[in-house]
Amino acid sequence: MRIGIDLGGTKIEGIALTDGGEIAERRRVTTPRDYRGSVEAVGDLVDAIEGAVSTRCSVGVGIPGALTPEGLVKNANSTWLIGNPLGRDLEGRLSRPVRLMNDANCFAVSEAADGAGAGADVVFGVILGTGVGGGIVVKGQCLAGANSIAGEWGHNPLPWMSPDEYPGSACYCGKRGCIETFLSGPAFERDFAEQTGVAMASRAIVVAAAQGESGARQALARYHDRLARALAGLINVLDPDVVVLGGGMSNLPLLSESVTALLPRYVFSNSVRTRVVPNVHGDASGVRGAAWLWPRDRADVIDKQ
Repeated sequence: MRIGIDLGGTKIEGIALTDGGEIAERRRVTTPRDYRGSVEAVGDLVDAIEGAVSTRCSVGVGIPGALTPEGLVKNANSTWLIGNPLGRDLEGRLSRPVRLMNDANCFAVSEAADGAGAGADVVFGVILGTGVGGGIVVKGQCLAGANSIAGEWGHNPLPWMSPDEYPGSACYCGKRGCIETFLSGPAFERDFAEQTGVAMASRAIVVAAAQGESGARQALARYHDRLARALAGLINVLDPDVVVLGGGMSNLPLLSESVTALLPRYVFSNSVRTRVVPNVHGDASGVRGAAWLWPRDRADVIDKQ
């Protein structure tokens, strides 16, 4: 049995996952907004889960950022983690090896292992939420990259911008026109407000579109086209078997079908075999992927007592 932890900015979720992929225990706690408190909260959560399942487990942790070569957290929305040796401190707290991975990579690992990308050689997992990220899994192995940023397609520019899109909005990364500034949830709402003069939440825009409201329908159509362009740039480079959509915006109705229909306009091929599909495990994908960071053979996981 293996434990997966999703260390989010507001909550920490933990599960115990069996070799067959069943969740044997699941718990959540509020995330302390300080570094030492976060380390202790993860440790306490692991202790509680192990107590519930009565066995010592491997531990994988998904984090909202990446690690430097020195093992320090970088690029984290939970800024109190930045610059700290989270992996080493968790290993000290739990007295065993701990594997850390970017939370978008964990999503991709989960969906490639036993989700929408199961059985595919190359899977790209897409996060469309407050931000836009992604992860790459090849033959069951997640690619981190030399700079620990593999899959960060959200900070490339949106391809084939129209004159009214160029140069795009400013992004927190310091650039303009990043895919994230077009495809995140806040970006979708901002686009609708700019075009209609009305501020509405994403869900309300979807409801309005279903009721035939013109501005909402046009906002959805722009989102579909922009996502198709962004994915086409990705497909032209990586050529994955499957693209799995995740994050809150992946719940837009008919999103995968609409984007699939648009891809042939942009992909550099006379046919597009890449499947664009919704995820299987929903909000649990990240924490499941963290658990799957350890292989079935855990002998080296329990050698520290």
